Amino acid sequence: MDDGKPTGPKAKWWSRPATGRTGHSGPEDAIPAEDTTGATGATAPVGPPLADATLREAAPVAPGADEDPTGRIAVVPSGHTPAVPPGHAAADQPSPAPRAQPLHAPDEYSTPPYGGPGPWAPAPPVQRPVPTPAHGTPVPPPYAGTNGHGMTADPGPAYAPAHTHQPQAHAQQPQQPHTHVQQHPQPPQPQQPHPQPPTTSQWLQYDPWGVPRRPLTAQGLPFGEETRRRKGRRGSGLLGIMLIALVAGGIGGGIGAYVERTGGLTSVELPQAGRDSGGRPADSVAGIAASALPSVVTLHVSGSGESGTGTGFVLDDEGHILTNNHVVAPAGGSGDITVTFSGGETASAKIVGKDSGYDLAVVKVTGVSGLKPLPLGNSDNVQVGDPVVAIGAPFDLSNTVTSGIISAKERPITAGGEKGDGTDVSYVDALQTDAPINPGNSGGPLVNSEAHVIGINSAIRAADSGSALDGGQSGSIGLGFAIPINQGKRVAEELINTGKATHPVIGVTLDMKYAGDGAKVGTKGADGGSAVTSGGPGAKAGIRPGDIITEVDGARVHSGEELIVKIRAHRPGDRLDLGLTRGGEDLSLTVTLGSASGT
Repeated sequence: MDDGKPTGPKAKWWSRPATGRTGHSGPEDAIPAEDTTGATGATAPVGPPLADATLREAAPVAPGADEDPTGRIAVVPSGHTPAVPPGHAAADQPSPAPRAQPLHAPDEYSTPPYGGPGPWAPAPPVQRPVPTPAHGTPVPPPYAGTNGHGMTADPGPAYAPAHTHQPQAHAQQPQQPHTHVQQHPQPPQPQQPHPQPPTTSQWLQYDPWGVPRRPLTAQGLPFGEETRRRKGRRGSGLLGIMLIALVAGGIGGGIGAYVERTGGLTSVELPQAGRDSGGRPADSVAGIAASALPSVVTLHVSGSGESGTGTGFVLDDEGHILTNNHVVAPAGGSGDITVTFSGGETASAKIVGKDSGYDLAVVKVTGVSGLKPLPLGNSDNVQVGDPVVAIGAPFDLSNTVTSGIISAKERPITAGGEKGDGTDVSYVDALQTDAPINPGNSGGPLVNSEAHVIGINSAIRAADSGSALDGGQSGSIGLGFAIPINQGKRVAEELINTGKATHPVIGVTLDMKYAGDGAKVGTKGADGGSAVTSGGPGAKAGIRPGDIITEVDGARVHSGEELIVKIRAHRPGDRLDLGLTRGGEDLSLTVTLGSASGT
């Protein structure tokens, strides 16, 4: 009964439908399943290569239908009755070889994976070895990829898109032999696969049998781009290094030039105050030295047997210079004395007068102008602890200035005595100072804070030779002695006026060997006469031989030398109160000093 459905043989889902051919279908005329040149340019899909024997038996082949040599049924289009060659009956056809039974029954709903392939089915992976197409069926060209190293990779087998829809298989109606096959409606054309856009995914290049390639998910720059960029970076780095070297060279050259000009980077320039006006307070050591130095001179004395150096200072505009007797003693009566001023000018000098008992002498220079006399102070006003400045030429070092204080007053000092007869012994009631005084300072001024002379530096206490007038050469130990200026003034005036100095005397001879306390009057004089000069100051006062004098004007006397010093500290004609002991009885007397010529 014809209900409008096709009665011809029903195409199987794995059949390859013929496209636009009529007539006999045979092995030579079979349409290639892989034909890619249809009327519309579409490619016929290839179904999965399943062999279902059960389905094949359930759909018998109509008599006279040509059977595909591959075992598949060639569908005859509607309106065409295939002719059965004579002598070929359906029964003569060799029965197909039995096929393996499927593990499950066909799914009438075509549910994957048991039904036909659908758009949801994944594409089968690439298989090796390459499948051989049946009877020359052409295979689409494989994907031409690379192996990841820029070389063309060996192409793998082609495969058909997995989402191609196969036509629905229809149940075939049995047909009578030798009758026209009822015209079947044209089976639905398989849907053409949608063209896929070209992709650069690395997954399409994957081939498990291919040579090793780059990582499938590698991202980044194309091959060779990284090398080019690395070369670019290397070039930029080299250029930067060259620029740095150029700048460093310029800086180094500048530093080298600076070092060449300035003498080095390690030179230090310390901060320093600017020059001042040079003014100092008048009572400072610098102020005192600035005021006194122009009046101080250095004396170089030479005689027939010896020579020496000492100091002196200017007394007046006429060129009189005061110094020590032991300084000019080497010149004798015919020696040379040269005076050198603080500015370096020199002049010859002559002795005006000298006195060994006072150790003072006056010399005079002629033909010299612009002399600056040094003012004289009053030694009676000096107090212990007053600051003083000593100026001289120690060891011939001219214009040497030292400072100190007055350490003591009225120190009895004796010096000289080289002759042995006592005529050259000096008795000095000295000012003691700690200002450094050395050989060469003799005759120089000891000035106070007003730059006035208060003493004449004459002696030092040496550590190895006792007290002497410039006799020791061991240097200062802080014990210097100066003749008070009051005594020096009187002696200097006498020497300038008369050429000689007078000594105050009491007219007695002392026992210099007495070791007790006080000054003992001897029993006999130097000429064998009485120790007390008849008619002299002592005799008039009531002094007798053997008396022991213990005080002068209330000051204790401990020796004969000390008594002489105390008397010579005064002028002739002065009145002195003496304390003495006679036969164990203490007595007090008043004596008026007489005068004697000095030598």
